[in-house]
Amino acid sequence: MIGINPTVARASAQGAAQNGATLADVSLNISNLRSGKGQLLVCLTQNPKGFPDCAKDSKAQKKTVPAGQANDIIFTNVAPGLYAIAIVHDENSNAKMDLRIFVPREGFAFSRNPKIGFGPPKFKSAAFEVGQSNVTQSVKMKYLF
Repeated sequence: MIGINPTVARASAQGAAQNGATLADVSLNISNLRSGKGQLLVCLTQNPKGFPDCAKDSKAQKKTVPAGQANDIIFTNVAPGLYAIAIVHDENSNAKMDLRIFVPREGFAFSRNPKIGFGPPKFKSAAFEVGQSNVTQSVKMKYLF
């Protein structure tokens, strides 16, 4: 995951504004963060096929934030629609989710805090609606190791 692409974000926001849509902010309230080490890789997407690995979604909004600034994450000018958020606590700052025998070694979280079974949740279980008002998603980090 990399930082947000300002050109894509501006184009989406401008398109929504031209259609008369009111843009909103999406804020995160993150709890259960194990440490302030490393960074958080955060992705906001509307594409079910791009969730949770936003590398598959060129229109996703992505942010990389120092873990110590976990509660300063805000996506601005978000057009109305259905979205899902995926977060990785990249404690060693190598810009990826580290695995041990296909199991995450670093923390993760998803919007709406869906139950985690084998593998990541489906887009539908993490999806939330953005309308004309600002939205706050409260997410709880999970760690398996």
